Amino acid sequence: MTAFADQHGYRVAFAWGPDEAAVVACGERWPDGGLRPAVEDLWAAGAILAATGSGELSPEAATARAAAPDAEPALRDCASGRELVGSGFGRDVEIAAERDSCDEVPELRDGAFRPTVLR
Repeated sequence: MTAFADQHGYRVAFAWGPDEAAVVACGERWPDGGLRPAVEDLWAAGAILAATGSGELSPEAATARAAAPDAEPALRDCASGRELVGSGFGRDVEIAAERDSCDEVPELRDGAFRPTVLR
């Protein structure tokens, strides 16, 4: 999950109202149809919630926010991170761990994701 959130008043991409957004930690579906919860998705959701200064949260959202670590060491050590590093994609893990490093986010407009520049 690639995500962006910042503390400068920008809205998270899928906002339904001026102060509401859904943040979903997706996980991964395996070839046998089973669902593997992905800790890195939980961390990403928590980092978004922490960066946006979210107020009232569900217990699940509060847990995600509390679980968000300083990303890169934990991300390198989780199962997906070890798999990526072992396959030669260590730089991808570094990039995935960056926070507040993007000027654009995907926004769903007219049935397609399009880049939106944050100002």
